[in-house]
Amino acid sequence: MSNCEKQCFNPYLPNYEYVPDGEPHVFDGRIYVYGSHDLFNGKGFCLGDYVCWSCPDDDVKDWRYEGVIWRRSDDPENKNGKMPMYAPDVCRGYDGRYYLYYFVSKKGIIGVAVCDTPAGKYEFYGYVRHPDGTVYGRRKGDLFQFDPGVFAENGKVYLYTGFAPVFPFFGAKKYADKGPVCAVLKDDMITVESVRLIGVESRKSGKGTPYEGHEFFEASSVRKIGGRYYFIYSSFLGHELCYAVSDNPLGKFRFGGTIVSIGDVGLRGIKGIRDASNFTGNTHGSIVCDKDGRYYIFYHRHTNRHCFSRQACAEPIIIESDGSIKQVETTSQGLNGRPLTGNGEYSASIACNLTCKKGGAFYLMFKRKGRPYFTQTGKDRNDSPDQYIADVSDGTTVGFKYFSFDGATAVSVKITGRAEGEFTVTDGEKTVARIPVNGCGTFTAPLNVTDGVHPLFFSYNGRGKCDLKSIILGQFC
Repeated sequence: MSNCEKQCFNPYLPNYEYVPDGEPHVFDGRIYVYGSHDLFNGKGFCLGDYVCWSCPDDDVKDWRYEGVIWRRSDDPENKNGKMPMYAPDVCRGYDGRYYLYYFVSKKGIIGVAVCDTPAGKYEFYGYVRHPDGTVYGRRKGDLFQFDPGVFAENGKVYLYTGFAPVFPFFGAKKYADKGPVCAVLKDDMITVESVRLIGVESRKSGKGTPYEGHEFFEASSVRKIGGRYYFIYSSFLGHELCYAVSDNPLGKFRFGGTIVSIGDVGLRGIKGIRDASNFTGNTHGSIVCDKDGRYYIFYHRHTNRHCFSRQACAEPIIIESDGSIKQVETTSQGLNGRPLTGNGEYSASIACNLTCKKGGAFYLMFKRKGRPYFTQTGKDRNDSPDQYIADVSDGTTVGFKYFSFDGATAVSVKITGRAEGEFTVTDGEKTVARIPVNGCGTFTAPLNVTDGVHPLFFSYNGRGKCDLKSIILGQFC
């Protein structure tokens, strides 16, 4: 972005970074995000070592790389480092140290590592276990452990886990068919004291309940807000984060609604993935509050036409006086705190809407060809953020939300490829520009947008394909 004002976008980390499953926590004046670590164009989920990013809790635009905090090979069950590491969570123990809980891939158990600082090098502590030493998850009757969410309060540690697929995964025999469970841990942070269901229904148990249509699938996370306990989770639909509320950390939790869908399903008449505002896939995240009392929902989006290269995003949310949370839309401005300046150059990578003639799609383990997609040049962790939208063809629409315009009179697109046609630009209500394009380069047209806050949608019609690198807003010289 060419103008000098400090702004923040979605994704909020550098474009070369792929950190899904983000669990944000405030420790001593900083917000730390703990997540899985995908690779650009990865061949599977979570193939990287855990890295951590943080920002001051009074400036959510200022993200800092904290480095690698836990390597795959640090786990005794994974010394060769070949198994991926899925979504982790962290809490501060009663001894003042920080405890990292993580799923040991394919083993159905939860590992624990500990560190004296939130983002230092963690050291192996053990596996969550029963008092007799049996590893939790391996005793008869234990659920397959997955996606740990951890919450500490009043001398107790609450470990929430569960995985409720419709079809078998990992060869496991006992999933969370009746919903996720909470294991209360002793103050050693690792020994199970008791286990119970918390009243959040899965697909197999939710018919006829308030959860029906949004039943639990994975991604357990708990926050305490205004005296209430919020259980945040990914529903069986995959693309949405939902919440449930209780007066007790052990439940029974009451269904609340959807917080965010990465395809805006449920908003503006969007009914499913076919008419979604973006290509969808799984998502995972949670809530955090900054120093000024503003709340945010963290989630992730998908890139590269499959589900193995996911990126961290976030949106502000409002928690009403009755505890309810209205669903928010996905935006380009994310954590910026206000609409983006309607002047300057913006990477196409910050687009929050991407659709095409073929309709929406849910990203799985194979590449969805024939549709536009976010991608980058170079290898994983290329330090030159150059993400763009590839394969823009006839009928593709790219949307950015929102800009604050003040005197803008020109709009440009930077493209490569062999496109011959026109980008029609709208503000969501009317056409504000038409940009003829032919081949590679920067193409400009007059922009007839009123001052104020508007989205911009760029719809391509014509022959051939192009890669959209950036858009430029400004004034004619």
